[in-house]
Amino acid sequence: MKLIYSWLTAVAMSAAAVMPARAEIVLAPLFSDNMVIQRETEAALWGTATPGAKISVVASWNKGFKAETVAAADGKWQVRLSTPAAGGPHTISIAEGKSDRVTLRNVMSGEVWLCCGQSNMDMPLHGWGTVFNHEREIAEAVYPDLRIMQVKWNKSFSPLDMAESSSGGWQECSPAVIPSFSAAAYFFGRDLTTRLGVPVGLIQASWGGTPAEAWMSAEALGEFRHFDDAIAALKGEPVDSVALEKYHPKGDLGFYDNPKTPTVLYNAMIRPLAPYAVKGAIWYQGEDNVGRARQYRELLPALVADWEKLWGQKLYFGIAQLANYLPRKDVPSESGWAELREAQMMTARQLGDRGFIACLIDNGTADDIHPRDKQTVGHRLALGALNKAYGLNVAEGGPRYKSHRIDQNRIIVELESNCNIAYSSEGYPVKGVEIAGKDRVFRKADVIVMGETLQVSSPEVPFPVAVRYAWADNPECNLIDCSGLPAYPFRTDDFPMVTDGHQGY
Repeated sequence: MKLIYSWLTAVAMSAAAVMPARAEIVLAPLFSDNMVIQRETEAALWGTATPGAKISVVASWNKGFKAETVAAADGKWQVRLSTPAAGGPHTISIAEGKSDRVTLRNVMSGEVWLCCGQSNMDMPLHGWGTVFNHEREIAEAVYPDLRIMQVKWNKSFSPLDMAESSSGGWQECSPAVIPSFSAAAYFFGRDLTTRLGVPVGLIQASWGGTPAEAWMSAEALGEFRHFDDAIAALKGEPVDSVALEKYHPKGDLGFYDNPKTPTVLYNAMIRPLAPYAVKGAIWYQGEDNVGRARQYRELLPALVADWEKLWGQKLYFGIAQLANYLPRKDVPSESGWAELREAQMMTARQLGDRGFIACLIDNGTADDIHPRDKQTVGHRLALGALNKAYGLNVAEGGPRYKSHRIDQNRIIVELESNCNIAYSSEGYPVKGVEIAGKDRVFRKADVIVMGETLQVSSPEVPFPVAVRYAWADNPECNLIDCSGLPAYPFRTDDFPMVTDGHQGY
């Protein structure tokens, strides 16, 4: 009898070993308690389960409605939910057949934004970087309707289906969780939820010291010959190792273990987020592309188009323009930082009603590439979002260049702004304006401000042809409007750029 029992046990164990184990419902890490769903849209929800299993999803706001699908052969499944107006809390229950069930609780409907970039987006309220008044800001960070989620650092040579969360999923904003979150993103979200009066969700996907191309797909980069070697190497094709050195010039990490490598952050940290429903994205990046500012004119718009194709929708896109940085120079000179800011402005203009840009030319310091005043960054990005994405009558930004004409020995520059321009808060004459003749040598200029018009001249330039404003790494400039917002750097010329044809770092 004992022998028969042992034989039956062995047969059962052997059968169990060859039978496929039952899978459990696994949601993408984007879906957890405390999450924010984009209001009044068709929001995707996805994960994995037993292949062929029937999946049903019930949301508390959709009484009597059940979204259903069947898990594919690889276990993947996805449904779409019609989301309600702003509010909550709600629950979402996901069931596989009549057994496994996962319920998401404390779900809010509101506005969701993706927050990406390099170290200035990555900089937390307190940690490796410390913002102004961080102790008070952290203590006062009690906003239960503001929810945050951080994407874990990761890189991949091919697109991934899942992105891990370094925050353990969505969290309610509180003094306990906010210190390690992006300071710029937090202040942006705080302004939005306070002004709009609706829940706001922020997804942080950022990594310090990374170029724009790391956040783009191989398909999008295929339009740029500069990245041919990288794309070929990632496909496993033979490439001369010397050709790959341009992607890691500092020699700290090799091509195959470097977050700077083209596409690797897109594959691991952006691709897996789609199609989670979002309103738009804010982008604080560019420092790592300064040496290729001319290329950035095409690269940044291509990144936006790449993400919009991935999400299958038009996105509102906010750009944090590079702050002033590096030692101040006494005489006018060329500047890669100024050229990168120009490329950012050009991208915002190309995006039209979907694009907005926060001028930060007064936000930085000469000796720190990470300005501690992230409150201003978040606030100015929020102004752009409130204006463009939500149609509120708020000033999106300060004065910006509109047109110019030459009038004998002076140049008349027309600006567009929300209100009349002031010299500065101190009432000093305008600083940061330069003028040049046919010799293309710029000299400091005299300026008369008349409403939204600048009359620019210099006794050293009797026959002027071009004007520049705040055109330097770290310019001394003070042109503002009546709301105190700074004027955006600009130039009226199209003289050759210092980064023309420069594809290196």
